Amino acid sequence: MKLCDLLDEQVVKVRLDGVRKEEVFAEIIEVLVRAGRVTDRERALKAILYRETMATTGIGNGVAVPHGKDASVLKLAAALGISDKGIQYQAADQQPVYVVFLVLADKNNPGPHVQCLGEIARLLSVPGFYDRLRRCASVQDVLAAIQAEEQMAW
Repeated sequence: MKLCDLLDEQVVKVRLDGVRKEEVFAEIIEVLVRAGRVTDRERALKAILYRETMATTGIGNGVAVPHGKDASVLKLAAALGISDKGIQYQAADQQPVYVVFLVLADKNNPGPHVQCLGEIARLLSVPGFYDRLRRCASVQDVLAAIQAEEQMAW
């Protein structure tokens, strides 16, 4: 699975407004709602918040990957947000988060969800990729960085 097949200009937000993780969850879910990828804002938010109660999705090194599953999500939905300010996230390393990949999936079809999380992990393991994302000044730059990295791997 390629992230560039899930992400486009409608679901990438550079310069997130929120500075707390709950604000960012709502902000990114709103992006998905406006793009028509999520139809039930409240259930999507509950799915993300529920998953967050199990363990932080702030994986460290400035990255968070909040994800959840709900029957209201008919097709895998993903969005990406980048913060200039840093997000108070209670990440594993207790440092602020700057890059947030949010993933929502149908709870009855976990396969694509797992594949998406795997591709995010793969991209983040590429030396310098996180830094390239942080330096992106526009949505187009973000998408180009992801597409370039995925083209090299595929």
